[in-house]
Amino acid sequence: MKIGVTFPQTEIGHDPSVVRDFAQAAEDLGYDYLLAYDHVLGADPTRPGGWTGPYSVDTNFHEPFVLFGWLAGLTSRIELTTGVIILPQRQTALVAKQVAELDILSGGRIRLGIGTGWNAVEYESLNEDFHNRGIRQAEQVEVMRLLWENDVVDYTGRWHRIDRAGIKPRPTRRIPVWFGGSDERALRRMARIGDGWMMNRQPDDAGSANIARVRQWVKDEDRDPNSFGIQGSIGYQAGPEKWPAQMQRWKDLQASHVGVITMNAGLAGPRDHIEAIRKFKEGV
Repeated sequence: MKIGVTFPQTEIGHDPSVVRDFAQAAEDLGYDYLLAYDHVLGADPTRPGGWTGPYSVDTNFHEPFVLFGWLAGLTSRIELTTGVIILPQRQTALVAKQVAELDILSGGRIRLGIGTGWNAVEYESLNEDFHNRGIRQAEQVEVMRLLWENDVVDYTGRWHRIDRAGIKPRPTRRIPVWFGGSDERALRRMARIGDGWMMNRQPDDAGSANIARVRQWVKDEDRDPNSFGIQGSIGYQAGPEKWPAQMQRWKDLQASHVGVITMNAGLAGPRDHIEAIRKFKEGV
């Protein structure tokens, strides 16, 4: 099982030296992957109708692709994982190009986690349709894989038209595409075309049941469920007395990846996240 850390987007601040030190500390401590969330815009809570989302215009979010392009040159081993990029609010061919470039410059260390998001304000601001985002996502994955695997693509879909064009350079390996999401449509989509599931659930009975469902749907697609990854997470705020038991629970569920989240743990400052990932590594 691979052990990772979530980049503390909302609490790490703007100092590039802290961002660098966090990523390098994660690598030096032996973590297998560094995962970053994605939001392009935050909503103003004073907007008409109010705002109840967990993030707002005041919340800090570093752009994952730019972040990873920088960190690829400052690290050498750790996997760089988007968890998740809100794919339907981005241009498909551009994402394919960006991911290919990141994978080449990092030496094959990119794992692309994608989701559909929940923020209609963000979709509107990016001039994309919020209401068909799930079904568009499936076609986006098809288009990206065609661009990664072929010099020239001639494709006509419901939302995409590529008239004998391609990207260069193309990646030298198959880019893993993992999915976030939790409703049945998302779970069935990832079982059909995904390489793994980035769970936003606890390793309890409900989480176990959902894992079993997804694995069965993977099998129903004539795919090998043992090759389909499961990624869980552990909140740092649970405390060292609970970390080992939670880690064991993920192992019992045969998770392939588990990451620690240090946000929302009451840490005093950005550099405290570095100490937190050190303590977690020692505690598990």
